[in-house]
Amino acid sequence: MPVTASRSTAVTLPEGPFPQVAVDAELRFDASLPYAVCLAFPPLDDGGEVQWVFARELLNEGRHTPVGHGDVAVAPGRDGQVLVTLRSPAGRAVISIPSDAVAAFLYDSYAVVPAGTESAHLDLDSALARLLP
Repeated sequence: MPVTASRSTAVTLPEGPFPQVAVDAELRFDASLPYAVCLAFPPLDDGGEVQWVFARELLNEGRHTPVGHGDVAVAPGRDGQVLVTLRSPAGRAVISIPSDAVAAFLYDSYAVVPAGTESAHLDLDSALARLLP
């Protein structure tokens, strides 16, 4: 995912065994995928970087009210935090991100692709060319 806006921040896992231990993470936005954001974590052990891609609007709305179901849900948390709940067949994790980092990241992403203009940034011809022989 080429990045056109990003914000590095420390996050915590409030429901994990060490809820006060900060973990590095990065929020990323790519204008070629204008409806999506990426929450990325550095590689663990010998594995690669862990990335979760979900709707930018989900992150924006979730700062104010609980939204989402399925793999990703976002809700306002306590003390200026945004809670992102990630679900997979392997389990569930709640990530607590400082709301000021989320707001700054969203501000940057909306400066690149304003809300409501996402469809103008899609390259449908290239996507169709990759799908069709």
